[in-house]
Amino acid sequence: MARKRKGRDISGWLVVDKPAGMTSTAVVNKVRWALDAKKAGHAGTLDPEATGVLAIALGEATKTVPYVTDALKAYRFVVRLGQATNTDDAEGEVIAESDARPSDEQIKDALSTFIGDIQQVPPKFSAVKIDGQRAYKLARDGEDVELAARPLWVEELVMTDRIDADHVELEMTCGKGGYVRSIARDLGAALGCHGHVLKLRRVWSGPFDAEDGVTIDQINEMAKTPALDEYIRPMTEGLTDLPCVTASADGAVRLKNGNPGMVFVNDVEYGDECWAIHDGKPVAVGIYKSGELHPSRVFNL
Repeated sequence: MARKRKGRDISGWLVVDKPAGMTSTAVVNKVRWALDAKKAGHAGTLDPEATGVLAIALGEATKTVPYVTDALKAYRFVVRLGQATNTDDAEGEVIAESDARPSDEQIKDALSTFIGDIQQVPPKFSAVKIDGQRAYKLARDGEDVELAARPLWVEELVMTDRIDADHVELEMTCGKGGYVRSIARDLGAALGCHGHVLKLRRVWSGPFDAEDGVTIDQINEMAKTPALDEYIRPMTEGLTDLPCVTASADGAVRLKNGNPGMVFVNDVEYGDECWAIHDGKPVAVGIYKSGELHPSRVFNL
């Protein structure tokens, strides 16, 4: 018999403004401890030295994580021109250098080639799996890691500041699976000068903004007190990109049992993915078909 997990049954989101020097997993563990939460997970890893929004899903909200990770997200980052590193960020070893420095116009022209549907090769030091092993582990062991290119949608990529000859600040809005380190590396290669990420901040992710996030210091100060509960946001915020329908009383019962249930809709078409609510509580996510929602995820609230 599986051991019953201890902790409180809390469902919702806690948006954290992650500091540099802390892993995403460490933030999740800190939040779980501070709230005495039975279940928690994050919606999209941030590199340890990156800062910004890290949305922590609690309880039943963990079932909505895919809808946040699939949403658009925005990053603000500084690229160090003239140097390439083995990790594509400032934590790695410099493996190539150049005295070439592009003009502002050259940078802007190069950025235009990274907008839209692009193919991106993840950094060798990343969590991508190769034959069941993480790429970063193989790279640390000295193996020659080769990763396949992956598709990425880049909504926007602009230069916001030319800090000096060696540094440029950029902002990017992209879809799921984007590596800012790869953008910096590939931009440096396109400009013929090399490049890596010096600083990185996730400004927003789906419906969540970094400026609305609670800090680790605040979490420590309010840990194990009702004050921290006040920062928990409704789990339905993770479903803002999906239309909402209303389940009938009988439909809600059927949905909770994993069966298709009757729903009342507005502006929802056959085959649309949506989520159902009944008596003010989310019931399920699923596909709408002929007056019924066919559930793929059921919420136990």
